[in-house]
Amino acid sequence: MADVAVQSHGRSGGIVINDAWPGYSLDLFSYPAHYCGDLDCVFIPHGVIMDRTERLARNIMDDLGDHDLVVLCVLKGGYQFCVDLVDRIKALSRNSNHTIPMRVHFIRLKSYLNDQSTEDLHILGAEDLSFLAGKNVLIVEAIVGTGKTMETLLKHVEAFRPKMIKVAGLLVKRVPHNAACLPDYVGFEIPDRFVVGYALDYNEYFRDLNHICVISESGKMKYKI
Repeated sequence: MADVAVQSHGRSGGIVINDAWPGYSLDLFSYPAHYCGDLDCVFIPHGVIMDRTERLARNIMDDLGDHDLVVLCVLKGGYQFCVDLVDRIKALSRNSNHTIPMRVHFIRLKSYLNDQSTEDLHILGAEDLSFLAGKNVLIVEAIVGTGKTMETLLKHVEAFRPKMIKVAGLLVKRVPHNAACLPDYVGFEIPDRFVVGYALDYNEYFRDLNHICVISESGKMKYKI
């Protein structure tokens, strides 16, 4: 990806995308015609997401291979990343001396209205996570901003006394006042722009978009509630 700085924060620190990165022209890619005029650019193409996800899967296998694992998928935005990450871990497990027996559980977080995060965080499906006691847990989340939502979730999960908790985040936004609890496995570090696609939404729209894209101002107005 031209003009994208690659920086290592340790092995799983993520690909760092510069603030000045303009993205790719929409004309270079296929995307649903019903979103014509609603997007500024393709920020991260689907193929790049897939390659990075495979690398994260390998890192997770290296660290956690031979340990039973409970994958905690954060819905709705994290479902596509979780599906692809788990598929790649399973593929590696079939062809490796390391194997990871996995269970997958789903919870839902909701804290956004339009393009603004609110203080009102709802955690659904996480009322009783007692089955996590003594287990190795991998939380899979699509995007981490200030980290406050993840901090709240981690405290909630820790109350059920798992043996270990790791977090895999596809995207980490560079925003003011980042909390300390950032993912252990990071796909991409991105500027503070509102991105959609690959299951990330704006008021439930754009989940059917394969690429990660920047929504346009006209798109925000069109789907605002």
